[in-house]
Amino acid sequence: MNIVIPFSEACERNKDVILETIKPYLEKVNTLLEVGSGTAQHAIHFSQALSSLQWQTSDQHEYLEGIHAALNNAKLIGHGLDNVLYPLELDVNQSVWVKSGQRFEAVYTANTLHIMSHDDVEQFFAGLGAITRIGAYLIVYGPFKYQTKFTSESNANFDASLRSRGVGSAIRDFEVVNKLAHAQGFDLLKDYSMPANNQCLVWQRAK
Repeated sequence: MNIVIPFSEACERNKDVILETIKPYLEKVNTLLEVGSGTAQHAIHFSQALSSLQWQTSDQHEYLEGIHAALNNAKLIGHGLDNVLYPLELDVNQSVWVKSGQRFEAVYTANTLHIMSHDDVEQFFAGLGAITRIGAYLIVYGPFKYQTKFTSESNANFDASLRSRGVGSAIRDFEVVNKLAHAQGFDLLKDYSMPANNQCLVWQRAK
């Protein structure tokens, strides 16, 4: 059976500017967990520019086959990827995210919080304490609202589309996620405005 290698046009368009933004933080660490690796395009691209960083991919069960296929194809065409690990099965509602007990120096997730329900978002932040070290970076990329207002009309339309799915998806309020991060000991370092009406939020665990 042939496995379709997943691909996202948005990932391809934005990967360079995201890398440029987060590279100064990731050059300081050796281990990273990506939550929701999806098509694995970020893992493949970023890890090549950060060869000393061990990049652990992860996602829900139904996406693991595609991530395996993407990583295998990248290796086949000569990308190497010795520092990229095959995905862990990870749902943010699991009681244990990483069975090995490893604590990471960074956590990265892109375009996930608006797909999750609000309860899932709460579980995402609640799970960070058990898998990160003091000083760890938390990097979240995607669209956000500020003081309940959208940053663009297109984001308002996107939010309406997300809500129409009826599964709790929605663009999140920055103030809410920042409060959730702070409750887990993460202090906001920087909020970067990104192309396509997205943000890149960087926190660091202080306690």
